[in-house]
Amino acid sequence: MRGEVGLYKLNQRVALTPAQARRCYNFRAMPDLTAVIADDLGQYCKRVSLDICKLVDTLSEDDFWRRPYPYGNSVGHLLLHLTGNLNYYIGAQIAGTGYVRNRPLEFSDSSRPPKDQVVKNFLEAVAMVQNTLAKQSEADLVSAYSAQGLEDAGDRFTAFLRCAAHLSHHTGQIIYLCKQLQQARS
Repeated sequence: MRGEVGLYKLNQRVALTPAQARRCYNFRAMPDLTAVIADDLGQYCKRVSLDICKLVDTLSEDDFWRRPYPYGNSVGHLLLHLTGNLNYYIGAQIAGTGYVRNRPLEFSDSSRPPKDQVVKNFLEAVAMVQNTLAKQSEADLVSAYSAQGLEDAGDRFTAFLRCAAHLSHHTGQIIYLCKQLQQARS
């Protein structure tokens, strides 16, 4: 019968109306998966960015730009890099912001902009990612994507996912650097 959901009870099919099936199975309608993915990725990026801000808040301006290892980066340079990454791969390539990236400068900038400005720019990049994610339809997320450095991404969803993974990777480095800087002060 049309509009019925079947339930088998001891190999005997019992017809249920959709309302009965929802009560029986505590059924909830499947949420819009695109919206769930966009919201979860956006919330993840926001949570990680706030974790980074807590770590950075404990650093002096000097420690923010200090390179504890001659071969490594400072926390400040890592934040410049994360900001550039998000602004280029999501901002310029998906949101159409017009951002022009200078990746080498992200690691070598000797001007040492104020920590507060670097953090503000980073948080603005994360907010832009969240806003861009929220505007993506299912068709947008699976649309073709390619950019220098992400030539093999294939689609926008993969670009968003890789940017979130990249954010996570460098968050681990920032945690480690902050611990090393704290030990050096002790």
